[in-house]
Amino acid sequence: MSSIVIVKYNAGNIRSVLCALHRLGRDATVSDDPKVLRNASRVIFPGVGEASSAMRYLREVHLDEVLLSLHQPFLGICLGMQLMCSHSEENDTDCLGIYESPVVRFAEEPGLKIPHMGWNTLGLGDDPLFAGISDPAWCYFVHSYHVPTSKETIATCTYGQNTFSAALGAGNYRGVQFHPEKSGPLGERILKNFLEISEDRLW
Repeated sequence: MSSIVIVKYNAGNIRSVLCALHRLGRDATVSDDPKVLRNASRVIFPGVGEASSAMRYLREVHLDEVLLSLHQPFLGICLGMQLMCSHSEENDTDCLGIYESPVVRFAEEPGLKIPHMGWNTLGLGDDPLFAGISDPAWCYFVHSYHVPTSKETIATCTYGQNTFSAALGAGNYRGVQFHPEKSGPLGERILKNFLEISEDRLW
């Protein structure tokens, strides 16, 4: 049984993730201890809130260096995924740079509500994170900023005229813009896939 560690920092949506893992019959440790994080079999990096204050905290406690040094399967959720990118327009924030992609605010459109909040469908790429999932794949989103599609995109979503990255992948790192912990059975399947995925399939 692999050890699961959820990153403890000041922007984590930790309770919902713990509850989703419990529904899967799995326990997790919540920690900001570098040794605990490095020894984990799986690391989950959830997030709600604002990019600049989250990155400021990560740098103050040197968690940014720890997260960049990890080699096990790693999953960022919502703000967690955005913090894995190069730069966010939200308060002009330099992020971790795991992904080359930027984070930008949704463009204003007549009738388009920001934040993008509610259920929407995914366009799924061929990635083991989505094994056993078929269209239509409905997931729950809450966000005002998004990541444009790029070579790192492994799933897409469309809101208004914006088609954006619903999930990103590079090496051992995966990120999802939606909340799998709030996306019912499909979200639980994505979490289960992440927990059971063979490490050699992520590279």
